[in-house]
Amino acid sequence: MSKQLLLGDEAIAQAAIDAGLSGVYAYPGTPSTEITEYIQASAEAKERNIHSRWCTNEKTAMEAALGMSFVGKRALVCMKHVGMNVCADAFVNAGMTGVNGGLVVLAADDPSMHSSQNEQDSRFYGKFAMIPIFEPSSQQEAYDMMYDAFEFSERMGEPVLLRVVTRLAHSRAGVVRKAMKPQNEISFPKDPKQFILLPANARVRNRNLIEAQKTFIAESASSTYNKFAEGSDKSLGVIACGIGYNYLMENFREGIPYPVLKISQYPLPVDQIRAMAAACDALLVIEDGQPFVEEQLTGLLEPSVKIKGRLDGTLPRDGELTPDNVGLAFGFKSKSTFTIPSVVQMRPPALCQGCSHRDVYEALNEVVREYADYKVFSDIGCYTLGAMAPFRAIHSCVDMGASITMAKGAADGGLFPSVAVIGDSTFTHSGMTGLLDCINEKSNVLIIISDNETTAMTGGQDSAGTGKIESICLGLGVEPEHLRVIIPLKKNYEEMKSMIREEINYNGVSVIVPRRECIQTAAKHKKQAAKQ
Repeated sequence: MSKQLLLGDEAIAQAAIDAGLSGVYAYPGTPSTEITEYIQASAEAKERNIHSRWCTNEKTAMEAALGMSFVGKRALVCMKHVGMNVCADAFVNAGMTGVNGGLVVLAADDPSMHSSQNEQDSRFYGKFAMIPIFEPSSQQEAYDMMYDAFEFSERMGEPVLLRVVTRLAHSRAGVVRKAMKPQNEISFPKDPKQFILLPANARVRNRNLIEAQKTFIAESASSTYNKFAEGSDKSLGVIACGIGYNYLMENFREGIPYPVLKISQYPLPVDQIRAMAAACDALLVIEDGQPFVEEQLTGLLEPSVKIKGRLDGTLPRDGELTPDNVGLAFGFKSKSTFTIPSVVQMRPPALCQGCSHRDVYEALNEVVREYADYKVFSDIGCYTLGAMAPFRAIHSCVDMGASITMAKGAADGGLFPSVAVIGDSTFTHSGMTGLLDCINEKSNVLIIISDNETTAMTGGQDSAGTGKIESICLGLGVEPEHLRVIIPLKKNYEEMKSMIREEINYNGVSVIVPRRECIQTAAKHKKQAAKQ
């Protein structure tokens, strides 16, 4: 087929469609969001009736995909790296249940934390769950791996983790498609106990999974995605993983003199690594993310083998790899040809002009500063920018849903006032259970659910809570007289301040819902309406 210019994310999405996908399950998170959006917009996906609605969170996504696999269909789960923490319970146990229809879990890692709280490496989750891992080095390989991964998953009887990084997800290259496969018919597991993880059965499944590691290693050793290239200079052997291989080859366009082992499928091909170590004076591990392979080599190889990489400083310990810092590891000078002029100043992100969160923070700041001791706990979303000037309104941002439970813990410790600010999408993602804890103990907290009726931070995707926030709060047990809704506009500024002040002074759980559509999605909807 003809070559298409695609983002890495788009190549992955198209490959899943072409491989006979029946459903994608995801919660938006950079740099994974475009995969699901591509499938949602695809005419081929619509024609094939591929499920592509957003999920409430990554755990529900993983479980729904496992249910689709149960009935024999091919399912894809997409998330950013910290989403792996949310779905970890279901993900790890999916390694124990195995699969029926092919199941691929796509984790998009974010080295350098372009839009994230940490730099965690999802390959550790794959190893922890003892399942095969694919890590592409290019957009074409991302397409090919996703296309092959469903069949591989069914053949191995296990889910597959496909790990990409930001640069691969968000850069473009030409990609050649393969023939489109039909979707699987409904079928059920041959072993009726496969998905029942009661201890007696789980012990059997665990032994089977351990025994399967030999097969997984053999598959890695023979994989076309793992390849060895001989080199004349044995002073160094290079192990290049995923996009690290791409950066290596950018530095050696005329050919590399050292032996190179490219690794894009795990578990590690142990025999090939040991053979390289025996032939070379030292090994250099090039991997984007944490020293996942480098740390394993210390257990696989003799102590006398010199291993270079992120741990010894040959490559930076943190941040993403680049062609430049890989080149520096070989003694090359940086290829950067420009510096940033001193006249250029940093421009930190800021809330949009007209954003509803601005009005909320201005009113909240004015009220809480009337109290000697106060803290405002916040969460993951556009409103996290309330930490920046000119607001300086929040004091925490840890993980999805943590605002409410941290405010509860602080109140339990005697803090007054203790305030939480959370968005509508984050509230339904993982804030509801924290609110229930507050209600069950009648904690002295004020919770502000700043509702802009979308998942704005990742581009305006549907929010699971739209139109449901009040019903959810009342259903959980918020007292109706302390559940209050307001439109955050300048004309309502004094009313909003009075509302915040009154609810702070109520000794119990209060919820205020300032609701106004995101300024960006409002503009988008206005344009769409004008075209009709």
